[in-house]
Amino acid sequence: MEIGTQAGAGVRLEWGGEGVGILGRDCAVLIIVDVLSFSTTTDLVVSRGGRVLPVRWRDDRGIAEARGAGAVVAGEGAWTLRPSSVTEIPSGTLLALPSPNGATLCAAAAKTGAHVLTGCLRNASAAAAKAEEIAGGRPIGVIPAGERWGVDLLGDGTEFGPLRPCVEDQLGAGAIVSALTGSRSAEAALAAAAYAATDVPAALRTCTSGRELAAAGHGNDVILAAQQDVSGSVAKLSHGILEGQ
Repeated sequence: MEIGTQAGAGVRLEWGGEGVGILGRDCAVLIIVDVLSFSTTTDLVVSRGGRVLPVRWRDDRGIAEARGAGAVVAGEGAWTLRPSSVTEIPSGTLLALPSPNGATLCAAAAKTGAHVLTGCLRNASAAAAKAEEIAGGRPIGVIPAGERWGVDLLGDGTEFGPLRPCVEDQLGAGAIVSALTGSRSAEAALAAAAYAATDVPAALRTCTSGRELAAAGHGNDVILAAQQDVSGSVAKLSHGILEGQ
């Protein structure tokens, strides 16, 4: 058996871009999980009737194309990658959302031919239900994005670095796996067990990513991201744009 296939399991889990490449071969649906902050921000936007155009991190050409499509680019006005910035975003807004993790993985996942959803703690049950509806009994892949060593969202660091698995995406993935009904790979089962055994708000507050955001004055983003099953919206990628289902 090829490493990473998790053959025989209906619910599978692998991390990051490498996980997209492996699971995209066999899975009908890939769910991208980037809790802090791409998936959470996307959920808030689509919950209010907006749409998200994922853009690879620091991709000038992608930004130019997004402007050409009529999108508002996050970071150039009131709306940013931060969840708390979009809680009042008007319905109908098309927000171009650059991200080194979630947005980049959405673009990679689209190339596999699988249906692409985004999921987080806020919409875990809704994302699981939509994935099962689309998959029709075929395998579902859950992709915790993880962080990247050396990538500084607030500075001029590198654009890409080695994968750093992170607490928040493990828990977000575990919440989604817990709501899926198919047989689980060992990797997926472990994520679900971690979610069930964890005080999620406390974990997000005290994990590395949460503490970094709080230290930068963005503690409210962590609070929003830690809310569980408060949203019934699911964003599905269609022609390069994430739209609510």
